[in-house]
Amino acid sequence: MSEIKKVALVTGGSSGIGRATAVSLLEKGCTVYELSRRDNPPEGVHHITADITDEAQVRSAVDEVISREGRIDILVNNAGFGISGAAEMTDTKASHAQLELNLYGADNVTRAVLPHMREKKSGRIIFVSSIAGILPIPFQLWYSVSKAAVASYALALQNEIRPFGITVCAILPGDIATGFTDAREKSSDGDNVYGGRIERSVKTMEKDERGGMSPDKAGGYIAKLAMKKRTSPLKAIGFSYKAVAVLSKLLPRRFSNYIVSLLYAK
Repeated sequence: MSEIKKVALVTGGSSGIGRATAVSLLEKGCTVYELSRRDNPPEGVHHITADITDEAQVRSAVDEVISREGRIDILVNNAGFGISGAAEMTDTKASHAQLELNLYGADNVTRAVLPHMREKKSGRIIFVSSIAGILPIPFQLWYSVSKAAVASYALALQNEIRPFGITVCAILPGDIATGFTDAREKSSDGDNVYGGRIERSVKTMEKDERGGMSPDKAGGYIAKLAMKKRTSPLKAIGFSYKAVAVLSKLLPRRFSNYIVSLLYAK
C-alpha cells in the first residue's frame, strides 16, 4: 500500500526562502500549496492568493486546501518583511505593520490550520524566525522584536498542542541572499542626530545579507526539518549561526549585546 503524500502549506512561497522551501518539499514528495499575494508559484506548486494579515482571506484559503486535499500535514509560516531605522523616529504605522505581518499574520494562518491538524491528531508547524530574534539588531529594532515574538509564540504553542500529536519548530536563519534585502523598508530619519549610524548599520547588514547563504540551501534545510516528526524547538541554520545561538546562551547578555553594538551600532 502506497504511503499517503503529505500536504504542505507555505506562506510567502512565491519568492526567497519560501519559494525554495516549497520546491524542496515538492521534491520530497509532498503536495505543496503556497499562500501569497503574488501569483508566481514554482512549477508544480499550487498557488492560492491571500493576504495573511486578513483573517477572512486566510480561512478561505485554508478551507480551499482542505476541500481539495482533506488535510494539511505541514505548515511553514515564512511570510514576512523587514523595516529599519531608529526606534524613536519610526512611525507607529510602520512598527505596527511589521508586527501585523510577521507575527499576527503567522498567528492567523496557524489558528486556521490547527483545528484540522487536531482532528487528524498529527501535524508539523514551522515558523521562520531569525537570529535577530535572540540577538536583536540596532536600527532593526522592530524586525528583531517581531522575530523574537515569533520564537516565543512557537515555544509556547508547542506546549499547548503537544497532547494532539502536533510538533512545532522555529527556524533561526542568519544572513540569506534573497530579495528580502532590497524589499526592506528603510528610513534614515534622524540619521544626522545619530551621527550617520543608521545608514552605516543598514549598509553593513545589507552587505552581510548579499554575501549570505543561498535561499536554496536554507529552503532545503527548512524542508528537511518540516518532514521530521520532531526536533528541538529552536534551530539555527548553518554552522556559524548555530555557534552564535549557543554563544548567545552562554555569554553574559551584557557582553553579547556589546559585540552586536560593535558590528551594527558604530
